[in-house]
Amino acid sequence: MPRTLFSSTLCILLFCGTLLLSQEPVTRELSLAEAIKLALEQNPELQAEAYDLLAAEAQSQALSAERKPQLDFVAGAFYHLRDQRLLPASYNGEAGAFSDKMLAGDFVLSMPLYTGGRLSSQINASRLQRLASEKRLVYSREELLFNVISVFYQSLAQERMIESLKFSHQALEEHMKKIEEMLSVQKAAALDRLRVEVRVADLRQRLLQAENIMRVQNQVLANLLGLGEHLQTVKPSGCLQELPLPEEIPPCDYERCLQQRGDYQAAAAAVSAQEQILQSAKAGFMPTVALQASYGRRIALNSPQRAQGLDSNRENGWLGLSMQIPIISSGQLRAEVRREKARLLAAKARLQKLELQIKLEISTARLNINAAKQRLDALSKASEQAEESLRIEREKYELGKGSITEVLDAQTALLDSQTNYCGTLADLHVAKAQLKLAQGSK
Repeated sequence: MPRTLFSSTLCILLFCGTLLLSQEPVTRELSLAEAIKLALEQNPELQAEAYDLLAAEAQSQALSAERKPQLDFVAGAFYHLRDQRLLPASYNGEAGAFSDKMLAGDFVLSMPLYTGGRLSSQINASRLQRLASEKRLVYSREELLFNVISVFYQSLAQERMIESLKFSHQALEEHMKKIEEMLSVQKAAALDRLRVEVRVADLRQRLLQAENIMRVQNQVLANLLGLGEHLQTVKPSGCLQELPLPEEIPPCDYERCLQQRGDYQAAAAAVSAQEQILQSAKAGFMPTVALQASYGRRIALNSPQRAQGLDSNRENGWLGLSMQIPIISSGQLRAEVRREKARLLAAKARLQKLELQIKLEISTARLNINAAKQRLDALSKASEQAEESLRIEREKYELGKGSITEVLDAQTALLDSQTNYCGTLADLHVAKAQLKLAQGSK
C-alpha cells in the first residue's frame, strides 16, 4: 500500500472513531412488556443457562451411549529388535512368515456386559443433572423477570422524583422573584433571599444526584436486556399505577411453594444426582465384564520367507469375554467414595438452607407489601396536607405574618412527601413481584 494512501486511511479511521466517541448514547423507550420480551430473548446469563442445559443433555446422551457396542478401527506400524512371527502357530511345526517390521489393522468391537451398577448410576445421575439444569433455567427466567420489573419501576419512580425536584426548584425560583420584589419595597429582609438561595442550591445538587441515579438504573436495565453496548441505553416508558390489593394477603402453602420453585426443585434433583454418583463410586469395588472382538490383517514387511512361497499378508480375528476385578487401588476407590459422600451431605445441607431461605423470602415479601400499602395510605394524606400547608405559609409570608423559614420548611415537607410517595409506590410494585417470585407463581 502506498504511504500516502495508508496515511489517508488512518486519518479516516481516527476521525470515525472520534465521531463515534463524541456521540451521545442512543436512548430507547420501552414499555414493561417490551422490556420483558427483550430480556427473555437477549439476556446473556439466560443464554448461558440455556447452553448449560444443552451441555447436560449431551452428557446424558454420551453416558447412555456407553452401554451400546463400540466399534473402532485400530492401525499400527511396529519395528522389533528381533524377527517376529506374523501369526501365532496353530499346530506344532507349522511354517510361518517372520519379519522385524510389521503392519496391523483391526476392527475392534467392545461392549460392557456388567459394571456393578456403575454405568446405570452414572446415567441416572446425568438425567437428574439435566433435570436440575432445566429447573435452574426456569427459575433464572423468573428471577430475570423480577429484576427487570424491579429496575423498571424503580426507574419510573426516580423519574417522578426528578419531576418533583424540578417543580420544587421552579417554585423556589418564582418565590425568589417575589422576594426580590418585596426587597425593592423593603417588605423582606436580605437574609430571606440568602436562605432561599441556599435551598435552591441544595435542590440543584439533589436534582443532579437523582438524574445520575436514574442514568445508572437505565444502564442496569439495558444490561439486563442484553443492550448494554456502547451508544445504547434504555428509558422506561409508562407511569406508576396504583395496585388493587386485597385487605389481607391470603396465607401461603409453603409445601406447594417449594414444589413450584425452580431453584428448590433443581437443588433437590442435584441431591438425587449426587446419590447416584455415590452409588457409581461404590460400584468401583465390583468386577466389570465386557464382550470384546477383533478382526483385521497383519502384514510382515521384508519377510525372507516370502521367497519360499509363504504368505506374509494374513487375516486374524478373535472373540471373547474379559473381566476386571480391583484388588489393590492404594486407597483411591475408598477416597472417591468418601469424597462423593461428603458432596452428598453438602448438597443436602444446601437444600435445607434453601428451604429456610424460601420461607424467609415469602415472609419478607408479604411484610413488604403490607408495609408499602400502609405507607401509601399515610403518604397520600400527608401529601395533601403538605400542599395546603405550603399555600398557607406563602400567603402568611406575603402578608408579613410569617417567616421564610416556615415557607422553606413547608416546601421541603411537600417535596419529601411527594418523593416518598413515588418511592413507596415503586416498592409496592417490587414487593408484589417479589412475592410472586418467592412463591414460584407463574
